[in-house]
Amino acid sequence: MPSAFPHQPPVTHAPREQTNIVVDQDGTTDVLQVLSSESAQQILSTLKARPKTASEIATSVDQSVQNVSYHLKRLCDAELITPTETWYSEKGTEMTVYALAAERLVVTFDGSAD
Repeated sequence: MPSAFPHQPPVTHAPREQTNIVVDQDGTTDVLQVLSSESAQQILSTLKARPKTASEIATSVDQSVQNVSYHLKRLCDAELITPTETWYSEKGTEMTVYALAAERLVVTFDGSAD
């Protein structure tokens, strides 16, 4: 029986062109800590193709949904990915669709030296 909920409507998301990360001696760079995880890197790689739900990402990277959800939260907090849509399963459960926040990540080092 067909669901009353839309299952997977098209996602219209255009990531910004670039995100700049500045590494300096005055503070830690959370983005680099998040990116140090192999799981986070795999998640970003699978999102390059198209936006996906946590369960689709988990299948793509062969990890549990719980582990992927942990990394998705960290990637969202670091503003490397963004929730773009909400889809509904056939049972009516909300599923967040995630996409890359930027096409490029540029790391620069603070040029001011003591």
